[in-house]
Amino acid sequence: MADLITLENLGSLLMLCFLQAVLGFDNLLYISIESQRAPVAQQQAVRRWGIIIAVALRIVLLFTMIKLIDALAEPFYIFEWTGVLEGAVNFATCIFIFGGVFIIYTAVKEISHMLSIQNLDTDVEGKSGKSAFKVVMLIVLMNLIFSFDSVLSALAITKVFPILAIAILLSGLAMLFLADGVTRFLEKNRMYEVLGLFILLIVGVVLLGESGQAAAHAMHDPTLAIRVFGHEIIPMSKTTFYFSVLVLVAVEIIQSGYSRKLNRERKLGPH
Repeated sequence: MADLITLENLGSLLMLCFLQAVLGFDNLLYISIESQRAPVAQQQAVRRWGIIIAVALRIVLLFTMIKLIDALAEPFYIFEWTGVLEGAVNFATCIFIFGGVFIIYTAVKEISHMLSIQNLDTDVEGKSGKSAFKVVMLIVLMNLIFSFDSVLSALAITKVFPILAIAILLSGLAMLFLADGVTRFLEKNRMYEVLGLFILLIVGVVLLGESGQAAAHAMHDPTLAIRVFGHEIIPMSKTTFYFSVLVLVAVEIIQSGYSRKLNRERKLGPH
């Protein structure tokens, strides 16, 4: 135990906590939005158990990846359709593609639903169209997909399992603490739910971009990167992603303020 308490490990733990906080934003947003599909009386329990089960499975995933990192990194198929599709596919590639497609599908489906509803109040009451168990399983599944990227990034910082596990537990506690607050905010400010869905849409695109480089990064071989019609699939940087999110939030805040100002002027009538 004393061997773990070193300056290097403490520094790694601080870095990992920061990393989990940065990478966990989109995960928390998904949990808050998806939990609202459960029966109203069970939504808080759904968020709690979804996060607890997901964190436990994330630690299992971490332990598995430490043991099988080389086997998971090894490409199991290489496309060689010159000029059409080239590059290698490994386990991470499949995870990122599945996660990206599923998140894009979820965001587009929910945006379409919002455009089709006739009465917003009726929608709030009839929103709970999924069973609590189904929502918990979806939260757990997507948490694991989101965590795959963060676990790979964490392993680049340290491979000391107790330090990695503590960072994951702390991030889980933070999600448990923040999830209810984020959900309440979205319920009171429903226009921001649309913003959240568009952010999830970007997250899906980010995951698809990560899939193109997954095998190349794992094997440290740039020739394994996926190319479509001769163009390499390049992942969006985290800086670009968070800048895009900040721009979307700023636009929403300014537009909401401007709409309120116009409504006030209309109520007052011409001077």
